[in-house]
Amino acid sequence: MNKYESVIIINPSVDEEGVKALEKKFTDLINNDGKVEAVEEIGKRKLAYEVKKNTEGIYVVFKFEAKPTVIEELERNYRITDEVIKFITVKQED
Repeated sequence: MNKYESVIIINPSVDEEGVKALEKKFTDLINNDGKVEAVEEIGKRKLAYEVKKNTEGIYVVFKFEAKPTVIEELERNYRITDEVIKFITVKQED
């Protein structure tokens, strides 16, 4: 299994409960075939440029170990979740 770091930016209009629900959804998805090491909610930050008519976003960072096939499913779920306005997943070097 490889180590990954995934950063998602959530629409700023989502309330605290909604953010926690999204964190749980993605954590459960990763834990199906991997292991989440840490979830860090950075909070609301100003974006460098406008994304989907938003100038702010709520940043959440997931650090985890998983097989490469998990990344495909995770990113597919990011794309179909309306609250996620931007995301990136990178493989960590050993």
